[in-house]
Amino acid sequence: MPFDLILRGGRVIDPSQKLDAVTDVAFSGGKVAAVGSGLRADPGTQVRDVSQFIVTPGLIDLHTHVYWGGTSLGIDAEEFCRNSGVTTSVDTGSAGPGNFAGFRKHVIEPSQVRILAYLHVSHAGIFGFSHRIMVGESEELRLMNPIEAAKVADANRDVIVGIKVRVGLHSSGTSGAVPLDIALQVADEVGMPLMAHIDHPPPTYEEVLARLRPGDVLTHAFRPFPNSPVTAQGTVKKAVLDARERGVLFDIGHGKGSFAFKTARAMLANGFYPDTISSDIHQLCIDGPAFDQVTTMSKFLCMGMPLSDVIKASTENAAMALRRLELGTLKAGSVGDATLISVKQGQFHYEDVVGEHLIGDKKIVSEGVVIGGRWWHPN
Repeated sequence: MPFDLILRGGRVIDPSQKLDAVTDVAFSGGKVAAVGSGLRADPGTQVRDVSQFIVTPGLIDLHTHVYWGGTSLGIDAEEFCRNSGVTTSVDTGSAGPGNFAGFRKHVIEPSQVRILAYLHVSHAGIFGFSHRIMVGESEELRLMNPIEAAKVADANRDVIVGIKVRVGLHSSGTSGAVPLDIALQVADEVGMPLMAHIDHPPPTYEEVLARLRPGDVLTHAFRPFPNSPVTAQGTVKKAVLDARERGVLFDIGHGKGSFAFKTARAMLANGFYPDTISSDIHQLCIDGPAFDQVTTMSKFLCMGMPLSDVIKASTENAAMALRRLELGTLKAGSVGDATLISVKQGQFHYEDVVGEHLIGDKKIVSEGVVIGGRWWHPN
């Protein structure tokens, strides 16, 4: 089969294949066709010289909010993904069983970018999150809708990858871990993983971790005090180490209030890398401090996390968390998505959610996107 597109001569970093080499990547029929040197172009093949760039599997942002127009925190997925090199945007609970049909019809299905979703166990998802209104959807237990959530998740398995719940003082008030227990019942019923948000106690970081199962995701895992995963002495809490040992996954979910350099430095110093790096992009953090996925990745690169591990946390590891192993890789036959990045050297300003500033010497920049085996952006 002739190739539709060849990316010629880039530095290909694909952690799923332990590959870091200057080579070509070819696409055909919407999938990765081959990776190798000197791949032959046919008369109809589009060839792009990408020798100045790094080619990675299509970036996966495991925590986004892209129910644009349906919730006040939603951003436009295509615009965000063009700027951030993301080919799969995973919406985490913007919609619940009461409004998922609209999210699917009006946003997911028309999108050129792949959108997958964690379905919120609350009836209308995260409905009260804006500059002026902050209503924790998990505060009111009457909004928990486990029966309909299970039905909707089961009926939409092609795009729903798990169940989402938010717990903490700001999102569940004095309900504590009760919404988490309800969401876990739904996840068990439909055989899907759970993603749990955590903010200020109650419940505690430890109480949430104790409930999570292998393959479940704790997002906002590197958050600031209170509910930080590190001790005052800078060590990783035992409950965190125990949870990782039994297979709980730790996601960044930067967002507006959930990532601190102090926490991240301590975790990395202890050799505890995040399983997945995600932006938690939404209307209240897209203009800072999160900005986008590549900026979030850049922060970890500047704190000493190796580039290959940063890429792995946004490709292979994210695909494993989603249980979609056809994503996050450039293996022949996989989904034909790729991201082109460059790593700029210089002085770059970064900020976390508590106002700490970091001057980093590197910045990851999105240079191009391939979706479904076709060059998508920029033209």
